Amino acid sequence: MVLMQTISEFFEVLLNSEKLIHTGGLVLLLIVIFAETGIIIGFIFPGDALLFTAGLLCGTKDLEVNIFVLLILVFIAAVLGNFVGFATGKYLGKRLFHKKDTLFFKQKHLETTRLFYKKYGGISLIAGRFIWIVRTFVPILAGAIDMNFWKFNYYNVLGAIIWVGTLVTSGYILGRQVPAVTQNLEYIIAAITIVVSFILISGIIKVRRKST
Repeated sequence: MVLMQTISEFFEVLLNSEKLIHTGGLVLLLIVIFAETGIIIGFIFPGDALLFTAGLLCGTKDLEVNIFVLLILVFIAAVLGNFVGFATGKYLGKRLFHKKDTLFFKQKHLETTRLFYKKYGGISLIAGRFIWIVRTFVPILAGAIDMNFWKFNYYNVLGAIIWVGTLVTSGYILGRQVPAVTQNLEYIIAAITIVVSFILISGIIKVRRKST
């Protein structure tokens, strides 16, 4: 009973952006961003909301780190995460498309990413940064289909700059201009989640229509 409660509390922290940052600080933030962009089970983490929250808390001084240091470190974590995902796809290769579903791996997630990549090509590594699930699986897919490494590297770096720069900076500006916004942070995070989910669902519907 105690173990189940501990596990529940652990995941509650991981899936709540504000709690995650207040509990683990910059180190845990970087680990989660790395995991979400490079490890198969990473899709469970709230990447977009986490980046925005990190920027906002940096702006209100609740996260005591220089904004430029935050941007650089999160950028590095996002780039390295994608490298790991690419290497994972390279190693697993075509076996990935025949892997059975597990608790954290679903073929439907890979198929969604495949359709997204088929439509947008290398650009999916940039646009996919802003889409839950796709963000985790697109570098893995790029490795599995033997995408040119230097082409992948270009889109990986550019995508990380845009993703991190947009969300962290916008959160930072809001935190600096309206410090009291942290009192309603849960509503802001909910709004971000709704918008990102809408984009995801719309993207999947459009891609599937194009593929039929």
